[in-house]
Amino acid sequence: MHSNNTLAMMKHFTLFALVFLFSIPLTAQVIYEPFESSKLGESREIKIQLPRNYDAEEETLYPLVIVLDGDYLFEPVVGNTDYQSYWEDIPNCIVVGVNQSDTRDSDFFYAEETGLPHDEGARFFEFLGMELIPYIEGNYMVSDFRIAIGHDMSANFINYYLFKDKPLFRAYILLSPELAPEMTTFMTERVPLINSNTFYYLATADDDVKRLKTDILALDNSLKGVENEFFHYRFDEFEDANHYSLVGLGIPKALSQIFSFYKPITKKEYKEKILEYEGSPFEYLMRKYEDIELFYGFKKKVIENDLRAIASASKKKEDLDSLKELSKLARKEYPDSMIGSYYLGMYYEEDGNLKKALVTYQSALSLEESDFITKDMLLDKIYELKE
Repeated sequence: MHSNNTLAMMKHFTLFALVFLFSIPLTAQVIYEPFESSKLGESREIKIQLPRNYDAEEETLYPLVIVLDGDYLFEPVVGNTDYQSYWEDIPNCIVVGVNQSDTRDSDFFYAEETGLPHDEGARFFEFLGMELIPYIEGNYMVSDFRIAIGHDMSANFINYYLFKDKPLFRAYILLSPELAPEMTTFMTERVPLINSNTFYYLATADDDVKRLKTDILALDNSLKGVENEFFHYRFDEFEDANHYSLVGLGIPKALSQIFSFYKPITKKEYKEKILEYEGSPFEYLMRKYEDIELFYGFKKKVIENDLRAIASASKKKEDLDSLKELSKLARKEYPDSMIGSYYLGMYYEEDGNLKKALVTYQSALSLEESDFITKDMLLDKIYELKE
């Protein structure tokens, strides 16, 4: 296991490289606080990042991201979750980091004979599952969709939560793990038994620590041969990267994979799925968002990008009913915006009722502009219809 000297070097490189690469202006709320643990018999420093405009009075639930080695891994994770959620590629998340610079050797301790957490490691295992996560759940609006992220020793440690009858996390991000003895055997035996959707991301690099990389490649080779529809596996071996720099490459790719079903509708999805869908475009949209809720365990608000895609498909397929239903949904999701009236006006226009289309477009002028619909667009529509 790596010493604290190695950790110091990891701190130096990772903070310099990753925080620089991923730092963006954050308006989200960050909370630093000590956490008194009866399991550990001491206090631990934790860092909590809440989403932008977080409101505990709202009913919105957020995925929970637990970051081990939070001393140096918390900031790059926060930078990535904030950046990707800003562009709606992933949901807003609550990120919790656990500082371990002085305790990581004991926190991640396992018995050489069994390869399982022992003594201090067993107590830390219970601390996360029986104290920290229940505390976060009791005080913040988190969903049951939990992600664990670790690097090196901590990456190996998060595997142990997958061995529970009911795994604590739904997604696991292992960045160059220092695998315990027999971990490949443990994983090969466990993965086929998983019966709920689970994401597992594993990464190494061409210049990774040699002995770690050998074990990582063996684990990858083993996992590739496991067939389980509930186990969603992704492996990366980064070029021109080492044990430390691969962290900055792996985090965004892992998050992108975990939330691949959550992403906005793309041009490829529009052409290959929506236009080829046997049902109506509106039915496709409803099914997509129902699947998101079923898969991740939380609702996603229908975003404007997806409304535009469905409106375009409805026009292309000459499905007026779909366009009308879309206008109702848009008005419900964005009551103060022009969006609902814009698509209702589009429906009347496509239906040949130009008088109603004109009145509807005019009524929208008093509402708020959206990212894609402006007063200038409405005025162009109005002038066009008047002519």
